[in-house]
Amino acid sequence: MFILKNDEAIPLYKQLYHQIRERVLSGQLSADSRLPSVRDLADELSVSRNTVEGAYQELYAEGYIYSKPRSGYFVSALDQVSAPLSLSDHRRKHPRLPERPVPYLYDFHPARLDRESFPAALWRKCFTDCLRESFRELSQYSAPQGEWGLRCNIQKYLERSRGVICEPEQIVICAGLQQSLDIVAQVLKREHSKVAVENPGYHLPRSVFRNHSYDLVPVPVASTGLDVEALKASGSTIAYVTPSHQLPMGYVMPVANRLKLIEWAQSSGSFIIEDDYDSELRYQGKPIPSLQGLRPGGNIIYLGTFSKILSPALRVSYLVLPRSLLSDYRRMFQDYCASVSLLEQITLAKFMELGHWERHIRRMRTIYKKKHDALLQAVEHHFGPRVEIMGQGAGLHVVLQLLANNLDETELIGKAQEKGIGLFPFSVTRVTDHPDSLKLLLGFGGMTASEIEQGVALLSQICT
Repeated sequence: MFILKNDEAIPLYKQLYHQIRERVLSGQLSADSRLPSVRDLADELSVSRNTVEGAYQELYAEGYIYSKPRSGYFVSALDQVSAPLSLSDHRRKHPRLPERPVPYLYDFHPARLDRESFPAALWRKCFTDCLRESFRELSQYSAPQGEWGLRCNIQKYLERSRGVICEPEQIVICAGLQQSLDIVAQVLKREHSKVAVENPGYHLPRSVFRNHSYDLVPVPVASTGLDVEALKASGSTIAYVTPSHQLPMGYVMPVANRLKLIEWAQSSGSFIIEDDYDSELRYQGKPIPSLQGLRPGGNIIYLGTFSKILSPALRVSYLVLPRSLLSDYRRMFQDYCASVSLLEQITLAKFMELGHWERHIRRMRTIYKKKHDALLQAVEHHFGPRVEIMGQGAGLHVVLQLLANNLDETELIGKAQEKGIGLFPFSVTRVTDHPDSLKLLLGFGGMTASEIEQGVALLSQICT
């Protein structure tokens, strides 16, 4: 007997399909047994024949039943051992997913952005204008390296604001830093197997290169950036660096060390991957020029993204390849299509052409400087001499080194969570574990000034 419920969201034919399928899989309906005719079962269940016919047709298409001319439908013979789980077994083994976690009251994650900052009105206008003006282009695939107009705008912006010297043909539009790194890892893999990474440093590049079977070599970072002498001794032929705002420590690599790094790459045929992390968000003085601009023809791969200033949800980044790698890139990816939506690419190109991008950068620099200053004031007020502040003056986070504390990192993060505070573990930035005083990575981008003050006050109580 089958029971159908009219008050359920699942259509009646689906309910019937599920119940028959369940009995076939469990063996309750034996092989070659005849099912009731469509008319008889429709009368029995007081439903239309279309309902029964729909269930039977789906079961027939999937092979659970078969038909004989003028005889009706019969149950297929299945190997009960290898048959898929019944729906009830599946539900028992896969319970409902847990509810979405409640957001923290005070989220100090270093990659959170201001919640009100996205220029929705301007973006919407550019989007609708592009949809009206360029709708014919939407019947085509985008160029493998990305839309030409966007690459031209990025080239002009990079040359003017970051000192990057390149041509649009060297630029590849990617779907976020992760894909940029993935492409670089594939292009370099044929002749390189060992990559040096900053320690402490950004965890994402480590994951990408590890997944491509590279050997990772941690190289220590000091106030002058990556230790070039340790890099030379490492045997690595690729170095991933964040020279303009080192993640997480915030150090700026001075020009003398930059030139040493460039010379290492040039003399050994090695490559530098320059991630211009948070480069636009400098609150004192002008943004630091790029490493690539010091040696435009060198073995330097430049990476940038729109995630930290505009939106991480758009998934738009770019990489600038040295000319020496263009032929390898095109050979490997000539059959690929751009991963970023063409409509979003041309919208971003228009957004840049009209000057909205650089005005938006200036606006965000002002907004984040106020939050940066609010965080420093709150730390000074609530922690005082108990901490040393590092990495201030740029980006979306600072590092606090606790000078006296009885908790380890796991205990501190747990106690913070109980108070509604979200902390990103500083230990994630380390490749190897070193005995060190406890450090806190405090992002401020996603909170208001008052939330920053309240969150730091609570955190200082936990750290006593």
